[in-house]
Amino acid sequence: MNPRAYKWSVVAMLWFVCFFNYADRQAIFSVFPLLKSEMALSDVQLGVVGASFMWVYALMGPLAGMVGDRLSRKSVILGGLVFWSLITVATALSRTYWHLVLFRALEGLGEAFYFPASMSLVSDYHGRDTRSRAMSLHQSSVYAGTIAGGTVAGFLGEHYGWRSSFYLFGSLGLVLGLVLIVLLREPARGQADEIHAASSRGREALAAIFGVRMVWTLVAVFVGANFVAMVFLTWMPSFLYRKFSMSLSMAGLSGTAYLQIASVLGVISGGVLADRLARRHRGGRMMAQAVGLFAGVPFLFLTGWTVSVPVLVLAMSGFGYFKGLYDANIWASLYDVVKVEHRATAVGFMNSIGWLGAGFAPVVVGAASQRVGLSACISATAGIYLLVGLLLALGIRAYMDGPARPAKVNTL
Repeated sequence: MNPRAYKWSVVAMLWFVCFFNYADRQAIFSVFPLLKSEMALSDVQLGVVGASFMWVYALMGPLAGMVGDRLSRKSVILGGLVFWSLITVATALSRTYWHLVLFRALEGLGEAFYFPASMSLVSDYHGRDTRSRAMSLHQSSVYAGTIAGGTVAGFLGEHYGWRSSFYLFGSLGLVLGLVLIVLLREPARGQADEIHAASSRGREALAAIFGVRMVWTLVAVFVGANFVAMVFLTWMPSFLYRKFSMSLSMAGLSGTAYLQIASVLGVISGGVLADRLARRHRGGRMMAQAVGLFAGVPFLFLTGWTVSVPVLVLAMSGFGYFKGLYDANIWASLYDVVKVEHRATAVGFMNSIGWLGAGFAPVVVGAASQRVGLSACISATAGIYLLVGLLLALGIRAYMDGPARPAKVNTL
């Protein structure tokens, strides 16, 4: 296959892997009402079920990143896919609360290895001119997988029991893994940037990554944005089920589809906008992210506040679109300030810190909802988006000012 065509085929192949990465993790949230009834669980216990995935996912991030910089990324990606697909099937065998917590934790273990390796692999097929677009197209699979996981799990749970969707998604993931063993190829590290990527020791890599001031800013913003995202992923189906009396199927669909479809449009727009801005400004990709954060604030508040379904749909769609502008450039922005040989390690640590903070969202909101209700909790996330938007804008002004050029970044 022509190299120019194959580099986009890689994005397509990884799109499907990431689709199952998110479908498998999202499915559990749409069947929370069934789990609550069958196992007599409280909202806090349900929050722990959701958080157990994120805590392990986050804690394994640094190891996953280091592995991605040292081993074949193809092997890491496909090995993770097979492992988490088997765990997805095993989740259907749960009979107690602690079974759920254990299998969700193991799911997080398997999925932690995907993003560091896959984003590093994509960056070696796509250079500066196409990197944001490639990563934004890949990011659209996050939304498609979230919609599929939430909708299919809600529908199958309502008609065939909550376990059925886990059998389905796990089995399809295993089939995909077998197919990609033949089709996916490992690129040379640094080839898209025409750089020889020398390996370095763990301590040297960490010093190089976290010696860049802008990395700290991007990580802090990622924590806040992920906290908000985790609130929506975990509690939106239950919010719609309780406040608007939707069925499980409709709550699973509505809790994901409007937001995630809009995010697909946003992430594509964000990729195109960022690639253009990056040609003129050093912080061009981050500027696109800041726009997404600030513009999402009123829609977040409106989502929790409104009692009208049409207004709710508008609010969720608006938030989803601007969330996509931010999401499109999470990793491309990071790659603008770290060295080629440290890319997987940088993603692993950023994923770890970002999702470790976000992992508390299901439990915090589960506890707070018992006092103030889910509506108030969801509206309050607007304040988090505003805060991290300001932080990112200050970081761009302080560390990334000036026209685009191959230059050293500000270091500590």
